[in-house]
Amino acid sequence: MANLLFIISMVFGLGITLWAQFKVKRNFNKWSKVQAKSGLTGYQVAREILNQNGLSEVYVEPVRGKLTDHYDPTSKTIRLSESVYDSHSISAIAVAAHECGHAIQHQQGYGALVFRHNMIPILNITSGMAPLFLIAGILFQLSGMLVLGIAFFAVVVLFHVVTLPVEFNASSRAKQIMTKSNMIRGIEEERGVNKVLGAAAFTYVAAALVALMELLRYLFILFLQQNDD
Repeated sequence: MANLLFIISMVFGLGITLWAQFKVKRNFNKWSKVQAKSGLTGYQVAREILNQNGLSEVYVEPVRGKLTDHYDPTSKTIRLSESVYDSHSISAIAVAAHECGHAIQHQQGYGALVFRHNMIPILNITSGMAPLFLIAGILFQLSGMLVLGIAFFAVVVLFHVVTLPVEFNASSRAKQIMTKSNMIRGIEEERGVNKVLGAAAFTYVAAALVALMELLRYLFILFLQQNDD
């Protein structure tokens, strides 16, 4: 039974992860070919949104790679990937605006973002220790060690769950600002932004589901161990 559950969770996890990655790449590539009517680049959108919200001290700089865009709260820097920074596409301005959403969250002390940021030092410890305790607990049939591993892994799951409102809120802020500031014009551009940001959000949903299913699998293994005892 445990082996079957392992296979099911592995197939589910791999399937939903690949599907999420496929959706992101497909939508990003599709809308990268559509130029925004505003003529603004990812950098210009980011800079304008930040200035509008009193965040002139936040830097915007390019970073290598594709879909490597992120906001660094420690240095107050938005880093935009090469395919976003100088691009005039719908994908580029949507991603740039989304990262500005995180900067605004940071400025306003958005609860979920603050909580997630405070979790990072704990997560750095628990994420590294959890696999060791889980493997040892399963291999050597040590329920106490397995419980400890599950507790550590639960912190990882919590981090994934807390990330969801952070990402959805950042996208919601981005859409509202872009619409009000006339950065996107017309239903078609709005649809493109929704597609790009929606696909990106789904990757976080997929990660949370996979982590939650892993946690349930470990809990089931613990249940079997305790019944055997």
